[in-house]
Amino acid sequence: MRRRSRSPPPRRRKSRSPTPRRHKRQRSRSSSLTPTHNKSSSSSLGSTERKNAIEKQKKEEEEKKRCQQEAELKLLEEETSMRVEEAIQKNVEESLNTKEIQQEIQKRSEAGRKRLLDEVDAQLEKEKEAALMEARQKEEQIRKEREELEKMLKENRRRVEESQKKEALEQQQREGERYRELEELQRQKEETMRRKKQHGEEEGLNQMKLSGKNKSQPKLSFAFGSK
Repeated sequence: MRRRSRSPPPRRRKSRSPTPRRHKRQRSRSSSLTPTHNKSSSSSLGSTERKNAIEKQKKEEEEKKRCQQEAELKLLEEETSMRVEEAIQKNVEESLNTKEIQQEIQKRSEAGRKRLLDEVDAQLEKEKEAALMEARQKEEQIRKEREELEKMLKENRRRVEESQKKEALEQQQREGERYRELEELQRQKEETMRRKKQHGEEEGLNQMKLSGKNKSQPKLSFAFGSK
């Protein structure tokens, strides 16, 4: 790649002149310089590769050293953290074993137990009040339902009594009308019988009158004949 970039064609591209002689001279000059340039290029390539290899090895060693340092640092941090945790745990255990701390723990435990009991008592009191309230509400509801039922029964009894009174009154009116009808029939019957009796009596009187007349007429005629 480097030989192509430094080869004569780029020179031809740069130096385009109308004189063919100058072009030939430049071409011959470049061709005469080619072997020396190849040697220098190969030597520089070798030195560059060695340099790259040295730098690569150096980087690998530095990376390995850095990884080792990081591992050692991590191990040191873990060990330090473990020691600190052990020291804290030891201090905590020593502090907890003191009389003051034990008394404070006992005090707080009793306070917590008392608070828990108070909360339980308060909750039980609330539930008791809620149960009493519910019982009162149910009792009030039962009382209202009983009152409504009694009111309905009373209304039904009133309606039945009114219906019975109305029916009795109607029955009484019907019986009164029937009695009046019977009285009228009896009166008419009696009137008819009275009339018949009166008529019979009148007929009897008439017959008696007629018979009396019949008896009296011969006497008169006999009397007239004797004179």
